[in-house]
Amino acid sequence: MQTKYFEFTSCDAPEFLDAARALREGLLVAFPTETVYGLGANALDRKAVQSIYEAKGRPGDNPLIVHIADLEMLKPLVTEIKPDALKLISAYWPGPLTIIMKKTAVVPDITTGGLDTVAVRMPDNHIALELIRRAGVPVAAPSANRSGRPSPTMTKHVLEDLNGRISYIIDGGPCKVGVESTVIDMTVEPAVILRPGGITPLMIKQVIGSVELDRSIVDRIAVDRPKSPGMKYKHYAPKAEVFVVSGDYGSIVNWLNKAVSEDRKAGIKSVILAAKEHIQEYGLSDAMSYGSINDASEVASNIFRLFRECDRIGAEKIYVEAIPKEGIGLAVMNRIEKAAGGRIIQAFD
Repeated sequence: MQTKYFEFTSCDAPEFLDAARALREGLLVAFPTETVYGLGANALDRKAVQSIYEAKGRPGDNPLIVHIADLEMLKPLVTEIKPDALKLISAYWPGPLTIIMKKTAVVPDITTGGLDTVAVRMPDNHIALELIRRAGVPVAAPSANRSGRPSPTMTKHVLEDLNGRISYIIDGGPCKVGVESTVIDMTVEPAVILRPGGITPLMIKQVIGSVELDRSIVDRIAVDRPKSPGMKYKHYAPKAEVFVVSGDYGSIVNWLNKAVSEDRKAGIKSVILAAKEHIQEYGLSDAMSYGSINDASEVASNIFRLFRECDRIGAEKIYVEAIPKEGIGLAVMNRIEKAAGGRIIQAFD
């Protein structure tokens, strides 16, 4: 398959209209959102959705998120919109919040991983919204990468993984958030966050008063039957082994310098991803800054790009300084720990 790539110029550009028509007719289109690049297909077309799983190499029990452009598009997909769900929609849509609700029969089981619920969001990106409007269908869209790989925040990442596997790639520039949306299950009481993201637990509590974190987030465990992407399988991972290192500043620095020194002696190429405030403590050839320890949003926008950069230079091990699990830092650490696959280290002096 030949993938058609183009830079977005206008919603009325011929190539953009062609991509919208292709999406409506069952082909795959990668497009930007505010979180990461999505790989879109007509959510109501079983064959089109199956092609997402095939292009990504994605397990069939891993449900997809359905993207919509307005509330009229939501109504046929769900049996009801609960009052608290409507409050969250009013507060945070368009935006990086996915809401799980009971689905109607119009949504194919393949889109929801066989569940009786559907995950829906309205992206805060004018290109994505206009593409969905022009296509005229709700769009199932996981991240536009091969399954398990770091999520794509730039079109070059999409090309690395999916060139020749999909029909169109729309280049809309770098994604501003950099980690996937928050997923909240509104079919239970109290509501439960299944995946942390750009809309934080505090932001949700301010609107509906009460919310819990799923055990898979708190205890770093996988679940057998995921209701949300990111709950069961290893995700977001580069080719290198990832290690998360936490502790006080001095202990982390000492542990990492020793680890990298031992790797060098063993002929292992390792890289440290660290806060810019600490980067001078490591050799510049071995370390990259992910941003400020005091700005989790900056870390969120950089972490997947840095994972792919480590792949490009042939890193065999990646050590990541942990950041506080506050605000969007909870989402950032969730993604890093998923990439690490359980390799969590507590550094001591």
